[in-house]
Amino acid sequence: MQILLCRSNTVGSWLIRAMTWSSWSHAALVNGYQCVEATWPRVREVDTMDVILRHSDFTLIDLPCANPAAAWEAALSQVGDRYDWRALFGFLVHRDWAAPGRWFCSELVAWSFAAGGSPLFRPDLTHRVTPQMIWMLPPTSTPIPPEGVSP
Repeated sequence: MQILLCRSNTVGSWLIRAMTWSSWSHAALVNGYQCVEATWPRVREVDTMDVILRHSDFTLIDLPCANPAAAWEAALSQVGDRYDWRALFGFLVHRDWAAPGRWFCSELVAWSFAAGGSPLFRPDLTHRVTPQMIWMLPPTSTPIPPEGVSP
């Protein structure tokens, strides 16, 4: 299953990277030309190229998933849920401020993998997953850009 990791030169990207000690500020679940991402104001399904073009740098990684279709369906089931800014700020004060029905990007990716039968992290810590933690997982293949895109 593929995950898109991105960063940009915006203040928001810089703040997220600083708060989470991450090289990356965004993560999205990829299924071919479509992504599911948790971004302000809501979780949405969007064209993969739209996400790439909003950022200045990206990589696409492959991670094993027992049931990719179930992971994708789980992610799609959250489309329309709200973005969870409060949980993101919980990183600063070491508090669990995650709210039910609200997501930040890497939390949604980790939860979707667990729903697909391949938890990437301990279930009780999914709300603490950063894009950097996903980046540090061993890939199943060399990161590749989507067709027609140069990294």
